Amino acid sequence: MSYSIDVYRGEIKASRSFRDFLMYVSLFPQLVAGPIVRYSQVQYQIENKKYQISSGLERFILGLAKKILIADSASFYADLMFDADPSQLTLVAAWVGIIAYTIQIYFDFSGYSDMAIGLGRIIGFQFPENFQHPYTATSIQDFWRKWHISLSTWFRDYLYIPLGGNRLGKARTYLNQMIVFALCGLWHGASWNFLVWGLFHGGMLTFEKKFSIRKTFLGKVLLARIYTMILVMIGWVFSAPLT
Repeated sequence: MSYSIDVYRGEIKASRSFRDFLMYVSLFPQLVAGPIVRYSQVQYQIENKKYQISSGLERFILGLAKKILIADSASFYADLMFDADPSQLTLVAAWVGIIAYTIQIYFDFSGYSDMAIGLGRIIGFQFPENFQHPYTATSIQDFWRKWHISLSTWFRDYLYIPLGGNRLGKARTYLNQMIVFALCGLWHGASWNFLVWGLFHGGMLTFEKKFSIRKTFLGKVLLARIYTMILVMIGWVFSAPLT
């Protein structure tokens, strides 16, 4: 979609090589879990590959370790809590499950991105970074600047801005945000829990803008990070697999 839209907008020139086009749309390292790579980011690299095998292997191993050693270990405890009878769960057990799932989902996603970036380097491509320490965010807005960066920028450029962005007044801005995050939720999975998760984040982002939350926490970084992490963890509960 980004290729077609960018060509239509005149932001890139259509590829005259069917081979190069097929290479882009079938660029296997990033197809499953990101980062989302746009044609403009790899157009030059297709004919000018820069192989970084050693660096790529290191990055791939780091991602594999994140996935197997941390994400899969955390998922064991998360699954125990989510599969348990809610009436039998204690408050402590419930929070253990939430924290474990919070750890799992980050190291799962960032691990896959690291592996994709590593494989890209091995075959000569430089993919964009996808995560920038999102759990250090000081607001939900800041979280989305650091979490799955290629996805959030994709929705910003191809949906939020074409809808009008923040140029049509506050009410329209809030509506645009809710539409974007609803679709962002459905992008992660076509089920009600992902839709609720997306709307939760859209609602919290609207709340922060309306009540100037960043100004409220100005100079209180630790408090802002605690506030953000609590909201993020609550949001993850909505995105948890339905049983």
